[in-house]
Amino acid sequence: MKSKIITAQRAAELIEDGVTIAWTTSSLLGFAEEVAIAIEKRFLETGSPRGLTVTHSTGCGDYPFGDTKGMNHFGHEGLVKRIIAGHIGQAPRLGKLVSENKVETYLLPQGVMTHLWRQMAGKKIGVITKMGLGTFVDPRLQGGRISEITTEELVKLIEFEGEEYLYYKPFPIDVAIIRGTAADEKGNITMTHEALNLEAMSLATAAKNNGGMVIAQVRYIARAGTLNCRRVKVPGVLVDHIVVAKPENHLQTAATFFDPSLCGETVAPLAAIPPLPLDERKVILRRAAMEMSPDSTLNLGIGMPEGVANVAVEEGVLEMVTLTTEVGNFGGIPTSGPDFPATRNAECTADHSFMFDFYDGGGLATGILGLAETDADGNVNVSKFGPRVVGPGGFINIASSAKRVVFIGTMTVGAKCAVQDGKLVIVEEGKKKKFVKEVEQVTFSGIYARKIGKPILYVTERAVFSLDADGLTLIEIAPGLDVEKDIISAMEFRPRISTALKEMPRELFTPHWGKLREIMEKNAYEK
Repeated sequence: MKSKIITAQRAAELIEDGVTIAWTTSSLLGFAEEVAIAIEKRFLETGSPRGLTVTHSTGCGDYPFGDTKGMNHFGHEGLVKRIIAGHIGQAPRLGKLVSENKVETYLLPQGVMTHLWRQMAGKKIGVITKMGLGTFVDPRLQGGRISEITTEELVKLIEFEGEEYLYYKPFPIDVAIIRGTAADEKGNITMTHEALNLEAMSLATAAKNNGGMVIAQVRYIARAGTLNCRRVKVPGVLVDHIVVAKPENHLQTAATFFDPSLCGETVAPLAAIPPLPLDERKVILRRAAMEMSPDSTLNLGIGMPEGVANVAVEEGVLEMVTLTTEVGNFGGIPTSGPDFPATRNAECTADHSFMFDFYDGGGLATGILGLAETDADGNVNVSKFGPRVVGPGGFINIASSAKRVVFIGTMTVGAKCAVQDGKLVIVEEGKKKKFVKEVEQVTFSGIYARKIGKPILYVTERAVFSLDADGLTLIEIAPGLDVEKDIISAMEFRPRISTALKEMPRELFTPHWGKLREIMEKNAYEK
């Protein structure tokens, strides 16, 4: 039997100019860092490979904790011709080339991309879905095209039986670079110490069925036939080459070499999760948590929404809901910071595309997502900020498919606030308003949501807004604040003000809350 084990240097030498390379990744979870280092090194030394198309479904890099790993290795002019991804915000070196109009760039919904891999594996027509209608990936806006040199259409608007859909076209994958924990000599891959399964099987199949090549990075090699078949996630017939990585290039997350509670080997005690300090951020998280119902399934977005899990633990209600992450984990506690998007104490780790089957089909009761910009129509932008382009990630799928969506964020950027005596005090106003006349990019379409009657809330430390037929309506205000002075003046437009305007619960602004279980039980009764 010919050995499939090669060096990372040899793997890089096998990459030809102009090919399309697909990567498994989420942040640095599941990413073949050793192979990426070797490709970058070869390019800097020889000028090859060049003109690559790189594609991955979600973010890939170490930003904001660094700017040297993941897709940052490809931030060299000439190395990459085109990017097709769900998110590039974690790779600022590559993002700089995009903003300089030096790379053709398509940013598409993460869930659509995971389904596209599966369709490509079976040589099917592509993905036809409502996900993305009314957002910047809709061809009537940008069609997902980011840089000026990006001209080819990958997304089309179609009509089927009187309804609008978006059609996402497939494209050939020449090389799939995947990652696992161990491989046997035949190339069978396990993922026992990986925090996620991601889309390794779909990508490997898509590449092989296109006559392409599959390279797998692993930590360990086993004798042929010794791996438990139930643990093998990618069969050896799909794997051409195996690269054994150095430990430092095969971290479980961006910050952690190995934590057994992130892959189901142990269960970490909840007491290890400290309560959050009482500040405006905690007020927002508590108010968002009030929208949860018992026995419901939720998604918490990256950034501030991750903290809802901390509130649930502190309030002793974690067992009443099932938290999920779009990359495949059900249950447990989603991590934050450089460990995101791993999950501690997950109950199930599914393949990436299967989770979006669940989401897109309406399995999510509530999505709690970040808010960077909002306008009077309820549109939300989280994907583009001036010259910096980050992409939608799973935001479009989650916001479109969840039965209820709660967008959360501070009212302005950089404001200094204090929580005192059951009230909010604005010490210093922020320098930039988030509630603007027109969002820079439509990542969530409030217009489309109003059309289909989806319930939407926007929660800040100062106020809560609902999305109604006429646009944003102010429905709650923090105790101690004035509507005109503290809310309207912090916005670029005037929202409708509810005739039933009320105070946000004062208990949210006190050190010890203890009301969440009661509120959730009431939500279940009212439902």
